[in-house]
Amino acid sequence: MRRSRKVKILATIGPASSSEDMLKKLFEAGADVFRINMSHTDHELMRTLVGRIRAVEKAVGRPIGILADLQGPKLRVGKFANGKEALTLGQTFTLDDNPEPGNSARVYLPHPEILRSVETGHRLLIDDGKLELKAVKSDGKAIVCTVVAGTSISDKKGVSLPDTDLPVGALTEKDRRDLDAVLATGVDWVALSFVQRPEDLAEARKIARGRALIMAKIEKPQAVARLAEIIELSDALMVARGDLGVEMPLEAVPGIQKQITRAARRAGKPVVIATQMLESMIAAPVPTRAEVSDVSIAVFEGADAIMLSAESAAGAYPVEAVAMMNRIASKVETDPTYAGIINAQRSEPEATGADAISLAAREIAETLKLSAIISYTASGTTGLRAARERPQVPIVALSPIVNTARRLSLLWGTHCVVSPDAIDLDDMVDRACRIALDEGFGKPGDRVIITAGVPLRTPGSTNMLRIAYVGSEVQARR
Repeated sequence: MRRSRKVKILATIGPASSSEDMLKKLFEAGADVFRINMSHTDHELMRTLVGRIRAVEKAVGRPIGILADLQGPKLRVGKFANGKEALTLGQTFTLDDNPEPGNSARVYLPHPEILRSVETGHRLLIDDGKLELKAVKSDGKAIVCTVVAGTSISDKKGVSLPDTDLPVGALTEKDRRDLDAVLATGVDWVALSFVQRPEDLAEARKIARGRALIMAKIEKPQAVARLAEIIELSDALMVARGDLGVEMPLEAVPGIQKQITRAARRAGKPVVIATQMLESMIAAPVPTRAEVSDVSIAVFEGADAIMLSAESAAGAYPVEAVAMMNRIASKVETDPTYAGIINAQRSEPEATGADAISLAAREIAETLKLSAIISYTASGTTGLRAARERPQVPIVALSPIVNTARRLSLLWGTHCVVSPDAIDLDDMVDRACRIALDEGFGKPGDRVIITAGVPLRTPGSTNMLRIAYVGSEVQARR
């Protein structure tokens, strides 16, 4: 099944979409990668979902990527004697280390790292920002605050700290157990929550040992401030706009989204735009006009993937939501202004052989109006560099390794095919032309450009370009 669009769709699995039949319908509607949210999924269910996705993959004959999204630290206040308390603007309210039930003057905060780290003047946002407190005094055991906004607080509400750099890692004990479990099932991507600094990626990478690629979720101001370093150590980024919109001014989020998208594109790392893209379709069969514009902006920016969360996981219209996102993206990519916008945002290539070959392949393909760029890739690096160029023609990534093809299914404009290694250069050209014909990327007489590394089967050695005619060079090696 060939997609007509270049941006990929990432659909979250949940109660509304966990059956094998529904997963197949979501794929047919346009989903390229499935997300499993480990905040709401135990290990047994996770393994079942992975098995169902792989069954769909086998049925449709296309590589399908799986992203496991780790929960990350959950910072919450304790309980109240009455379950909920009314507060008034300007009053004093304290968060402390006393485990007794809270009242209108104080509440237990079971996180000593917060008590030690918050300084005078820092903001504390409770319940996704519905309550804003400002620290006026902190001694390591209690944080005395003034109520700046909001009028109530209740049991177990989440705490966000936009001004505080917490000395805690991104992985909790639950995350470590979850990470071991998802790696054992062979998922392709792992999304890491609560990233504040590049060091937060180190432990996950050490545990993964290359068995899955690591996606850093950018959801905190501290991560935005050190974005370049985080990009360097991550395999991909997710713009987690929900948490960003809590910890940073809402009006700043669109600009930050553009900054992250463009920085990821410059680095040649995939970037996913997430959260509330078609939120109204949780309960309605059609989105709002504003949501359509939101999806369109991400596509115009050249994001690799756009993500559905509750819309596909728990909504009343999961298939319709994926189909709508597919239609919006496809329409944007045929807009007469689309190619110009994508081209204007293209970065200069890095001084590497792979980048030079990828740049040349794009320019030759567009100048000669070739049908496709066909990239042989074992590790996925050649596919990544080809997608970084954002060519107008399709990219067909051929890999003998199914895990590589699944990982590249997240990548902009990339059609992944699992194919045995070529025997020699002639076989490589024949195989590329035959696959272009079989997969609908060319007809007899069309030309394609092939990139590969010579000698063959040498990862990271992309150094060859070859223009070939579909049909005339295809041998009957079936």
